[in-house]
Amino acid sequence: MTAPLLTVESLSIEFVTRGGKVTAVDTIDFSVRKGETLGIVGESGSGKSVTSYALMRILDRAGRIGGGSIRFAGVDITGATERTMRELRGREISMIFQNPRAALNPIRSVGLQLEDVLIEHGLATRANGRDRAIAMLTAVRIQNPEQRYSAFPFELSGGMCQRIVIALALACRPQLLIADEPTTGLDVTTQKTVMDLIVELTAERNMATILITHDLGLASRYCDRIVVMEKGRIVEANTVEGLFANPSHPYTRKLLDATPRLDSSVASLLPADMRTAASTIDSPSTPSLARGTLLLAVQNLRKVFAEGSSTEHVAVKSLSFDLYAGESLGLVGESGCGKSTTSSMIMRLLDPSSGSIIFNGEELAATPALKFARHPMRSQLQMVFQDPTESLNPRWVVRRAIADPLLRLGEFSSKQARNARVEALADLVGLPQALLDRFPHQLSGGQKARVGIARALALDPKLIILDEPTAALDVSVQAIVLNLLVSLKQRLGISYLFISHDLNVVRLMCDRVMVMQHGEIVESGESQALLKHPKHPYTQALLDAIPVPPARSVPQARAI
Repeated sequence: MTAPLLTVESLSIEFVTRGGKVTAVDTIDFSVRKGETLGIVGESGSGKSVTSYALMRILDRAGRIGGGSIRFAGVDITGATERTMRELRGREISMIFQNPRAALNPIRSVGLQLEDVLIEHGLATRANGRDRAIAMLTAVRIQNPEQRYSAFPFELSGGMCQRIVIALALACRPQLLIADEPTTGLDVTTQKTVMDLIVELTAERNMATILITHDLGLASRYCDRIVVMEKGRIVEANTVEGLFANPSHPYTRKLLDATPRLDSSVASLLPADMRTAASTIDSPSTPSLARGTLLLAVQNLRKVFAEGSSTEHVAVKSLSFDLYAGESLGLVGESGCGKSTTSSMIMRLLDPSSGSIIFNGEELAATPALKFARHPMRSQLQMVFQDPTESLNPRWVVRRAIADPLLRLGEFSSKQARNARVEALADLVGLPQALLDRFPHQLSGGQKARVGIARALALDPKLIILDEPTAALDVSVQAIVLNLLVSLKQRLGISYLFISHDLNVVRLMCDRVMVMQHGEIVESGESQALLKHPKHPYTQALLDAIPVPPARSVPQARAI
């Protein structure tokens, strides 16, 4: 076998904090060879991204390598100077960062950003930089690359921004590519396209790849070997076949159990010690409306942006559907299909071009979005947003964030009554009351998701729109949040419009599902039947794109 391109031995990473030294990564060992893809999997806080930053030598000021070594192409770079690392970064070792928009300069065109990288490493000049940049845009399958050269990041979709980041990472033909959660937040078909592109380009150039992810299905499809990290340590390392066939560590089994499969139930995603409670969810108690009552009727809903101009875009085309009390209705499709535009119109955050939105017997479309904030129906229609961090005011403590709807709509006018309501909501969603006086940055992703759910429940709504509520969460946290949502639905009798690109999650959560493409519904029906036997080619394409971990044998109770 060839010698490893990268060898990490006994690597420890420390951070200096006000409370003292914190060890984020504790004596880990791994290696990767040219032509190989190594997966590093684990939950948030396990040390995956910190490890990648150490390899690139881009730890923040408080972090440092506390011990061990990093050898690249036979050379120890653990203590390399910044000048040496500037030469290596981009040219020899490159990285695709988790958030493509944050990784791009918002006030510089993507073409010029590509030129900057090529010129910095001597692979282009100002004279031929444009042609080289357009060639890279072509290599990552950007349509109309000459036009996109002048585009700014905000003018591109999430999938296109991710392709630009890939082009930046591969521009100088590095030997090692580190991909840190490169598909988080992307729909399944875009995710597959992006990952297939990375695999194809790295194979052409015989590069080594490190894929950092919390998605075990993704790792199983694209990696040769996998290391599993928990609390800064590697707890298991194996080939893909060996790890999924017979995982040896309890933490690996926990991650596998929490990953939705075709035969999963919502309760089965939880750890064994939590399943009994989840399987005995209380039956609905005095729901606002009797089951089977029509709650929402959307008729011929249409949205056209820049109507009548040369750039007119029809985002939603004559959409019609019904949602009943106590029902969970799924809306799935790729990015750009019109899901979020539809939810924004129903929430009355966006005015439709035409059509009707009848909620609980009252026409809502006639009220302009700007005036709907004080509408009597506002309290009955709430939303849980996709990013739990971005949807919370960073300057408000949790107590203030949950109380915000009560303050805005004049409910619970006394401070004492509001605090009592907030504490009751915290108990309802399983959020410890000790966290109510913390700021969002002091909470985990799962805790912030619970805050968003508690805020949506504050006014006892009849309908909650859930816009990708678990897309950015680890699989084990996702399992807990999904079980919470099922429990709340059954106990409170509320209805959900569940927007997602993860069809396995939709199958678990929804009674019916609608598949949306290019602004219209192409297929709808009962979730189980539709997802087992799809009739439309687009639905089948979505199902085929889902990376599902291979089956495994009966777990063996042993650790490494």
